[in-house]
Amino acid sequence: MEKEFAVFDLKAYYASFECVERGLDPFTTPLVVSDTTRRESTIVLSVSPYLKSLGVPSRCRRRDLPDIKGMIYAIPQMEKYVKRSADIVSLFLDYFGEDDIHVYSIDELFVYLTPYLRLYKKDSLSLCKDLQKKIFDTYKLTMTCGIGPNMFLAKVCDDIDAKNAKGFIARWTKDNFKEKLWAISPLDKMWGISKGYTKRLNDLGIYSIYDLAHADKEMLISKLGVMGEELYEHANGIDDTDIREKYIPVNKNLSLGQVLMKDYTIEETLLIIKEMTDDLAFRMRHLGLETKKVHLYIRYSFATDGGFTHQIDMMEPTSNNFEIYKGLEYLFLKYVNKKAFIRQVGISFSNLTNKKNHQLSIFTSLENYDKNNKIYEALDEIQDKYGKNAILRVDSLKRYSTAKDRHNQIGGHRK
Repeated sequence: MEKEFAVFDLKAYYASFECVERGLDPFTTPLVVSDTTRRESTIVLSVSPYLKSLGVPSRCRRRDLPDIKGMIYAIPQMEKYVKRSADIVSLFLDYFGEDDIHVYSIDELFVYLTPYLRLYKKDSLSLCKDLQKKIFDTYKLTMTCGIGPNMFLAKVCDDIDAKNAKGFIARWTKDNFKEKLWAISPLDKMWGISKGYTKRLNDLGIYSIYDLAHADKEMLISKLGVMGEELYEHANGIDDTDIREKYIPVNKNLSLGQVLMKDYTIEETLLIIKEMTDDLAFRMRHLGLETKKVHLYIRYSFATDGGFTHQIDMMEPTSNNFEIYKGLEYLFLKYVNKKAFIRQVGISFSNLTNKKNHQLSIFTSLENYDKNNKIYEALDEIQDKYGKNAILRVDSLKRYSTAKDRHNQIGGHRK
């Protein structure tokens, strides 16, 4: 039996949730999810399927929205979105084993279907349609569904075909995927290809997925490294990912950023970097990871304009707040314009490795490594139990700190 996977994606999730909560139909209601207590330049998180059908982009700034009669603005309710997402995952667990489900994001998950087709005596389309109906009957939310012989093709099937198909469901097989996949152009319409890689591939004379599938594999590897090989395989429908090992995107990293509500001085910005380091390192430890490379992005105030982005390698993989902060502090003080004010800060951790595989360098004693790990484990346990504001730096009591406010948000928006 040919392996089959499915991707289920909640259609315009946040906006649809807000419509349903108001007893409205997302497909006939002009609703936007955006925080109206913030400036006109604030980001729109989601627009209803009705607005999408009118050509309104799902990602724009509120000031760029067209003037549409009867437009409803919904302030984000992130805590409710997270809870409903968990409810939906729980429903899927009634049908599938935990090992055969991979939650990809708050509104999207993968399912390995093959073992369950015989169990439920259904083909993949019938089983997935039943699940779509169950979700709609229970929560009045529409899910699109792409089915394919591997996780990659299921995802692209969902993105390219299912979102516009009757019943919001489509199925690709080993026999028909090429005519669908190879027609994709421009390249960045395919999941996994960024605009940056699109430009690099265009420079090599590659403009469609057909071109990519028929390019010289060794040339792609020589020009793009490991990513070149992966793109070539994906263009030919090859993906050997095991859902039980969970799907981790290439070049995985963790990032955190914030736009500051006023101009910050050098000293004030250092506290912001320190607080953000604490939060992102906390997240990284919960994933059982360490970082070998840290990145810092700074944008100056409107009066100065400009900014910079730089990165630095750590001496060894680490999840230690202090070590990571010292690296970011070094970058900041080395490259910042001392006369400028700061308006935006971003940090990210890359070259992530499994903490279980950590190998001590000759500069680190096992005693100190274990001691630091125990300290952070204790701090993390307290924050898990009592909330992120249960333990704060003394500096975070200063008026220009943003930690307490951010901890009362999810994804930068109020809970």
